[in-house]
Amino acid sequence: MNVAVCIKQTVDTEAEVRVDSEGRVSTEGQTLVIDPYSEFAVERAVQLKEEHGGEVFVVCVGGDESMPAVRHALSMGADAGYLIDDPALCDIDGAAKARVLSAALDRLSVDLVLGGCKSADTSSAQTMPRVAELRGLPCVQVVTELTVDVAGATVRATREIDDGVALVDVALPAVVTAQQGLAEPRYPNVRSIMQSKKKPVTVWTLADISVDQAEVVEAEPRTRVLRYREKPARQGGRVVEGETTAEVVRATMDLLASEAKVL
Repeated sequence: MNVAVCIKQTVDTEAEVRVDSEGRVSTEGQTLVIDPYSEFAVERAVQLKEEHGGEVFVVCVGGDESMPAVRHALSMGADAGYLIDDPALCDIDGAAKARVLSAALDRLSVDLVLGGCKSADTSSAQTMPRVAELRGLPCVQVVTELTVDVAGATVRATREIDDGVALVDVALPAVVTAQQGLAEPRYPNVRSIMQSKKKPVTVWTLADISVDQAEVVEAEPRTRVLRYREKPARQGGRVVEGETTAEVVRATMDLLASEAKVL
């Protein structure tokens, strides 16, 4: 069984993210890593390969700066990487990225497509469902458990819902998006890292995957981010004092009504 994993590179989630004067996220001096939700998907894909055989391919849209994310996935056990690098792909939205990823997947023979349920930077959660729609495949999102019946060509997924979990069976091929808990990513050892350097990484342009630049760039974006802003500094708490408990409660209620305006 062959699995493709769509991955993304993001700023290290442990880093303090800065926003410039134009309201854009500044990556200067930041460590760029594979997105953690992508990493959950890669780990489960590698586990499925170990359980059922086959190959794991990683597909990423980005420039040279995204190559470490691809190589990291290879060091985790993926077999080959595909990077779609084209000047026209700068600042595209999720709809355009989905068209590019779907076109790239046309060139791979896979039974299952995995990806993060969202990304740690924008959390838009749009790209993978759009890939599924473009390819006419069933999509199961926010998955925390996944098993595959190769003989029956089906997958069983446990996904998070508002008040619990849902158990979903779908036929292959399918698209599944990973939530935290799907798999604990392995930490590649030195041998795995060295072996990953020998694994093939193919770099494609839009022309290589038969995508017209006008389809990606000149079309009106479906979504547009106006600006980002840093989270306000946390304010200190306020201590309400009084002679009796009743006085403290009354004073607290007055503050909730007059200042917090929640009553």
